[in-house]
Amino acid sequence: MNFTLHPRALALAACFAPSLLFAQILTNPAPNVPILDTIVATPARMAQPLDNVMGDVTVISGISLKNAGAEYLPAILSRQPGIQIYSQGGPQTVSGIFVRGASPAQSLVLVNGMRINDTNSGSTNWAAIDPSTIERVEIIRGPASSLYGSSAMGGVINIITKSDGQDRPFSAFGNFGVGSDSTFKTGFGFSGAQNNWNYSLAASYASSDGFNATNPDAGPYVYNPDDDGYTQTSLTGSLGYEWNPGQRFDLTFLHGYNHGDFDSGEYYQNTYGITRQQAYTFSSTNQITDNWESILGFGYSKSDHDLQTSDGDSGRTEMGTIQRQYSWQNNFTLNQNNALSLVLEHLDERANGTALLTRQHRDTNAAGLIYRGDFNRHHLQASVRHDNISGIGNKTTGSLGYDYDLSDSLKLGMVASTGFRAPTFTDLYYPLSWGYQGNPNLKPEKSRNLEASLRYKTEDTQLSLVVFQNKFRDLINPYVCDANYNCTATNTDKATVRGLSLEASHQFGNTLFSAGADFLNPKDDTSGKTLIRRAKQVYRLSVTHKLDNAELGASYQFVSKRYDDKDNTAAKQLGGYGLLNLQASYQFNKNLQGQIYWNNVTDKKYQTAYGYKTQGSNVFLNLAWRM
Repeated sequence: MNFTLHPRALALAACFAPSLLFAQILTNPAPNVPILDTIVATPARMAQPLDNVMGDVTVISGISLKNAGAEYLPAILSRQPGIQIYSQGGPQTVSGIFVRGASPAQSLVLVNGMRINDTNSGSTNWAAIDPSTIERVEIIRGPASSLYGSSAMGGVINIITKSDGQDRPFSAFGNFGVGSDSTFKTGFGFSGAQNNWNYSLAASYASSDGFNATNPDAGPYVYNPDDDGYTQTSLTGSLGYEWNPGQRFDLTFLHGYNHGDFDSGEYYQNTYGITRQQAYTFSSTNQITDNWESILGFGYSKSDHDLQTSDGDSGRTEMGTIQRQYSWQNNFTLNQNNALSLVLEHLDERANGTALLTRQHRDTNAAGLIYRGDFNRHHLQASVRHDNISGIGNKTTGSLGYDYDLSDSLKLGMVASTGFRAPTFTDLYYPLSWGYQGNPNLKPEKSRNLEASLRYKTEDTQLSLVVFQNKFRDLINPYVCDANYNCTATNTDKATVRGLSLEASHQFGNTLFSAGADFLNPKDDTSGKTLIRRAKQVYRLSVTHKLDNAELGASYQFVSKRYDDKDNTAAKQLGGYGLLNLQASYQFNKNLQGQIYWNNVTDKKYQTAYGYKTQGSNVFLNLAWRM
C-alpha cells in the first residue's frame, strides 16, 4: 500500500482552498451549532463521555490544535501535565516525548488506534504529523499495556483524525500564515456528520528556512553553522456510514511528509532527511444483539526514514517499518451498570532498510478482558491482557482502578497497573558492525505503577492532584562492552520514577486562569543518578481574556535543569529555562479571524538535547476562516 503526496500539488490545493471556502461562507452562513459532550475511546477501548473516564486522561481539542499557529505537535504536548520533550534542532529533526518520565520508546503512540512507533528504534515520526489536520489527541498517563500491549509503560498518545460520530452540520476551515525564519503555512479542511454519514478531510502545507540546529558542543562531525529548513505536507481524513441502526463502518487515514535539513559536520553540505508517516484503519461495528456489540478492525501503518548524509548515494541510509494490526473486540452490556469487553488482536511487524537486520519480522497474538462497573458512588475498571510475541515469549499485564465520588464535584481515585515493552529490532537483531551487534536473548522491559488522584470539577473550576510511582525493571542498556570491547544490549538497568502533578483552572467571567506543576524524581536505581533529559520540576501558567471581538492570551512555562548523560556530569548539564509566549486574535466577523503568536518573547537560549539549539524569539501571523 503506497500513497505519495506531492508537496507542490498539496501546496497549490491548500492555497486555493481558503478562497473557495470564503465564497462558500458568503452564500451559506453557519447555523447555530449545539455544544456536544466530549466522547473518548482510548482509556477503556470503548466510547464514553470524558467526564466518566477513569485514570489520568487529557484530551487536546481540535480547536486548540488548529489555533496553535506554526507550532509542531511535541511542543503542544509539552504543555500538558506530566509530559516533557527533547528536540535535536527544530520541528524537522528527531524529537522525543517523556510521559511521566518514561522514555519515548516506553510510551505508545497511535493514530486512530493504529500503532505508529517505529519497530526499529521505538521512536515516532513527529516531524511528519501536522497538528492542524488532527481532530483531537487523547492522552493516557500511566501504564496501559493491559489495554494495548507492548510499549505502553508510560502511557498512550492517540492521535484522532475523525469526529466522534455525533450528528453535527457541515463545517470547514482554512488558514494562511507567515512568520519568522520565512515560515509559511496554509491549509484547508472540512467535516460533518448527518444522514447517517460522518466525514472529514484536512490538508496542509508548511515550509521554513529554519534556524541553525546545532552549536559547537555537538562536535565537529555534527556542528554546521547553517540554517536548517524544512517542508512539510499532511493529509488526513475519515469516512463513516451507519447503514442500519447499530451497523456501521469507518475508514480513516493519515499521510504525513517532511523534508528537513540537519547538520552532519562542515564537510558534508546539504544533508537532509525525508520522513514519511502513513496510517490507515478500517472498522466494522455491528450490534449483534441488544447486549452484544462486535467491532472488527484492520490497521496499517508505514514509517520511512531516508537520510542523505553526503552529496552522493554513498552516505544514504534508509530505514522503515510496516505494521499490520487485526482486531476483534466484543463489548457486552451485562446490565445498566456493568460492561465487559473481550479483545483479540494480531500484530504483524516488519522492518526494512539498508542496515539489514538478521531478522526482520515478528508476530504478536494477544487476548484481553476489560471490565467496567458503576455502583452509585463507586466506579471500577479492571483489565488483563496476554501477549505472545514470536522470538520473545509471553507477557501478561493487568490494571485495577477504583474511583469514589466524595460528592457530585469531588472524586478520589486509585490505580495499580503493570506494563511492558518488547525490545526493538535494532536491540535484538542488529548485525555485527564495528564490534557491536544486537542481542536476540533480550527480555521485555517491565513496569509496576501505583497512583492516587483527587479531582474537583464545577462549571467554572477544575482542580486535580495526582501522585504516582512507577518502577521499571529489566531495562535495556543498549551499549554494554566486555574487556575485549565486544558490545551488545543487555537487560541490566532498573529505575524508579516518582511524581506529583497539580493542575488548577478557574473562569472569572471573560478571563480564564490555568496553572500547573509537575514534580518528578526519575532515578536510575543502579547508579542513583537522574535519568537523562528529565527535569525534576516543571511549572505552567496561562491566562486568556476576551474583549468583545478580541482575545488576548499569555503562557509561561519553566523547566528545571536536566542532564544529557547517565553520569550526570556538569559538562553535560542542560540548564533550566523559562519560556514566555503571547498570542492575540481578533474576530472580524463570525467566519474570519486574524491571529498573532509571539513565542519565546525574551529570546531565551536553551537546549533540550546537548549540542542542539532551540528556536529563539519568533512571530507568526495567521488568517483563519471557520464556518
